[in-house]
Amino acid sequence: MARQLWLLRHGEAEPHDARGDDAERRLTPRGEAQARAAGRALAALDLPVHLVFASPKVRARDTAALACEALGVDPIEHRPLAGGFGRDEALELVAAGDGDRRTLLVGHNPDFEQLVLDLTGARAELRKGALAGIRLRGGRGELVALLQPRELALLGR
Repeated sequence: MARQLWLLRHGEAEPHDARGDDAERRLTPRGEAQARAAGRALAALDLPVHLVFASPKVRARDTAALACEALGVDPIEHRPLAGGFGRDEALELVAAGDGDRRTLLVGHNPDFEQLVLDLTGARAELRKGALAGIRLRGGRGELVALLQPRELALLGR
């Protein structure tokens, strides 16, 4: 198995004006369901995840925790995922795992859509709660999956 990087955009969150601090915005009930569905979908597809890193923003941290319930792994808070996260940082996190492993990052746009473009050359729309999978070989990647929340919900039943 080649190394794989999976990107999970946080689930639907409270509106920007709901809390004074953007980092404190929480998931809505729909966002919580999206997060759980993503974890169940990965488990149903028999895609074990070895490392999970999450943005410290509440909505991403909670998305990671809920998704990880089905994956049997504990997320690690990683400050750089809060914003301005790029290709080199992603490759460093993937390299943190020994051998051929799957790494899941839970964070935000526009960083994740740019990361897909930078690694694969593909333009991908990652809606809130969407999941993208990238197979990595020598610092370049191939987009192998792009699953939107509705598809994840069907897979994770």
